[in-house]
Amino acid sequence: MIRLVHPAPAAAVVLLSLVLGALLSVQAGRGATDARVLLVALAVLGSQIMTGALNDWADRERDAAVQASKPIPSGAISPRGALIVALAGFALQLGASVPLGPLPLMLGVAASASAVAYDLWLSRTVLSFLPYLVSFGLLPLWIASGVGASLERVAAAPLLVGPFAVAAHLANTVRDFDQDARIGSGNLSQRIGRRAAFVGAWGIAMVVGIGVGIAFGVAGRLETVSVVLGLAGLAAVGQGLRGPGPLWAGLLVAAVTWTAAWALATG
Repeated sequence: MIRLVHPAPAAAVVLLSLVLGALLSVQAGRGATDARVLLVALAVLGSQIMTGALNDWADRERDAAVQASKPIPSGAISPRGALIVALAGFALQLGASVPLGPLPLMLGVAASASAVAYDLWLSRTVLSFLPYLVSFGLLPLWIASGVGASLERVAAAPLLVGPFAVAAHLANTVRDFDQDARIGSGNLSQRIGRRAAFVGAWGIAMVVGIGVGIAFGVAGRLETVSVVLGLAGLAAVGQGLRGPGPLWAGLLVAAVTWTAAWALATG
């Protein structure tokens, strides 16, 4: 069941949300341990559980041909069980979101709806990047509204998070390039080729990190902690040139460190 929900990326997204939520909550005068921060993290966790389980359910027949060790093809969990896990995740998201108010609820549902579109349809098309752009672009707005921070604090974030999420998508699909090719997937990486997708993922991520750092430096908004976190993220992405696996891991690290650096620099 843990493998079903894709634990590494799910944990990274939840941690990222928790870090950003806590920082925004502190800056809004509520404190890092405010109940709203926990509810937002639980809502994001629910969405990640739903998305991961539904993805494996939708890909169960293709996985049986190329990744028989995955939870459903291996028999570790039934297709019906995977759907139950997905529904439980969505229930957790809704249950945690309702006390936060209508705006966080709607933003969270919109982000999850985009992810569902990816699982059921877009993951195998040239538009496979689009749900990443939408769902992760909405994530900062979802978190800020959930913890009671002004949306103006994160108004520019979707312009940065969206391209980074596309880089993460390319890196992830490069890892599965051969399996996707065998099942005839038409995702973006398959359309542009393995090398272009890998270079694109690394390049987009580096441009986002360096560009944001330069912008904050010019504006005089950088402090020691932000610089250290920013450089840590750049190092994590930089070592990704070693291959798809290291790049994917580096992007997960950079997502968390750059989120914290951004929140501190804009606070």
